[in-house]
Amino acid sequence: MVAISPVAHKLLNYVPFLLVLIDLRYEGVNGGKDGGVENHLEMGKKLLAAGQLADALSHFHAAVDGDAKNYMAYYRRATVYLAMGKSKSALPDLSKVIELKPDFTSARLQRGNLLLKHGKLDEAERDFKKVLKSNPSSREEQEAQSQLKKSDEIQRLVGQAQSDFTRRDYGSAVSHLDIIIDTCLWDADSREMRAECFVQLGEMGKAISDLKAASKLKSDNTQAFYKLSTIYYNLGDHEMSLNEVRECLKLDPDHKQCFSHYKQVKKLNKQIQAAEELIQQQMYSDAVSKYESVMKTEPNVPQFILNAKERMCHCLSKDQQTAKAISVCSEVLKADPQNVNALKDRAEAYLQDDQYEEAIKDFESAKEHSENDRQIKEGLERAQRLLKQSQKRDYYKILGVKRTAQKKEILKAYRKLAQQWHPDNFQDAEEKKKAEKKFIDIAQAKEVLTDPGIF
Repeated sequence: MVAISPVAHKLLNYVPFLLVLIDLRYEGVNGGKDGGVENHLEMGKKLLAAGQLADALSHFHAAVDGDAKNYMAYYRRATVYLAMGKSKSALPDLSKVIELKPDFTSARLQRGNLLLKHGKLDEAERDFKKVLKSNPSSREEQEAQSQLKKSDEIQRLVGQAQSDFTRRDYGSAVSHLDIIIDTCLWDADSREMRAECFVQLGEMGKAISDLKAASKLKSDNTQAFYKLSTIYYNLGDHEMSLNEVRECLKLDPDHKQCFSHYKQVKKLNKQIQAAEELIQQQMYSDAVSKYESVMKTEPNVPQFILNAKERMCHCLSKDQQTAKAISVCSEVLKADPQNVNALKDRAEAYLQDDQYEEAIKDFESAKEHSENDRQIKEGLERAQRLLKQSQKRDYYKILGVKRTAQKKEILKAYRKLAQQWHPDNFQDAEEKKKAEKKFIDIAQAKEVLTDPGIF
């Protein structure tokens, strides 16, 4: 048997297609204008059957251009649009078919189904009722009756959802809207109402999903983009907020709400980017100042305050401003106890302050929420090692005296340090806590070193 090369095999695959083209071209020569339209329709039909939608669409475009009163050209093109998921484009073509041939029941039924999916219930019902009056086939009659019944039920659910929404019973409204949207997949209004319900229920992720769909389903939906931007903003996501508000302004540069919001988000975004650049340059004090500016720019969104403090906690820890780092990190963890970044940064600050047991607690808490974080594992091991070393107390070092020091020198050093580290000298809670530990260590060192057994 003779083997066929891959190139030859590929060329042979195109032979049937080329024969169809030659055949249609030949028919077109003999058929004139009408023949050309019919050829386009026939070729489009074959390409559609083969799943070559874009090529099929080109032929149906040509058929429509060749004969603007050929209802079948519009119908075939609508069929391709539907196969491509472009229902908005299919609707005008189906309407044109019905205009040219009012008794084309199949086109009217298809339009009714599309209108139902778009949530245009009254228009859909009119189509279904006309189908039932037009001597339909048994299949068409059965489908029209079923869809008409479904539309009536959706009308009832829409009324209930609106009533629930007005009464602020958002949970019930969502339950009804779920059923509505299951049928009316492309109904932007229902999705926008459900999104608002989700916002009120605090389910922002679901609200975002519905609004993104609504922004595509309804042309020039500036309001959906504005709402998306404000939701992201309130979640503390300045970058996504900026992206969405820009989409709004692309559609309407003069949109007052979007423009005002854009200025605020852009200012905040610029400050945050500047702060992060300072962190990259290890200019931690300057970064802290920049994040303080962020909190002044947006004092009314808790998430931005929390995000800013989390980054300040990181900067202060890196800058070894121990007391401030512990204080700011603790504020973050009070609002968000599972914040892994704040736990790691506070642990590092505790290590700098020789509070090894506290550091171990923070690293262990962080590990619970992020088991595979190498930085946490290494930090925990380091804290445990330092704690073990610290338990081998060097009391002479604590009091700052030589190992040859006599009792008189030891007591003198003790009194000086005890006066310096007495907890009553400190007002800040963290500093007082540190002083208490230091004071206990000093007292313990004095007790051990002035023990009669030593001298």
